[in-house]
Amino acid sequence: MNSPEPQWLSADEQQVWRAYLQATALLDDHLDRQLQRDAKMPHLYFGLLVQLSEAPRRRLRMTELARSAKITRSRLSHAIARLEKSGWVRREDCPSDKRGQFAVLTDDGLDVLKKSAPGHVSAVRQALFERLSPEQQKSLGEIMSIVAEGLQPKEAGADLPWLR
Repeated sequence: MNSPEPQWLSADEQQVWRAYLQATALLDDHLDRQLQRDAKMPHLYFGLLVQLSEAPRRRLRMTELARSAKITRSRLSHAIARLEKSGWVRREDCPSDKRGQFAVLTDDGLDVLKKSAPGHVSAVRQALFERLSPEQQKSLGEIMSIVAEGLQPKEAGADLPWLR
């Protein structure tokens, strides 16, 4: 039995795809370098600190933090271990679930976040928002929301990073 021929990308689609790949790789690198220089942490860790800072009592269940960060539980565990070494996060056992843990943003973690946030926001503005018109910004937000929604199936057993 022959497999059906793949529906190859058109020249225009290929151009869009490659532009997307280049832009996201360069943006990730730009933000990582800025945060490594200014706060001695990668962009992923900054994002985890932000999420904890916005959570009630600056704490989230590890499973919820993995889900909102869109990363595997093992990657989160490694990141939290590194953040614990820096004194920016601590783990607490969950009293209602013996297997569950919370990640908690410490006062030192909040301080480093407050110190590094202005430079990060400036880097994001310079790299992304200052290059786009308000209409382009709105379109980009709508497009990325559609893509993200399509990649997060709702059915049980979906293969999503935070479930691995």
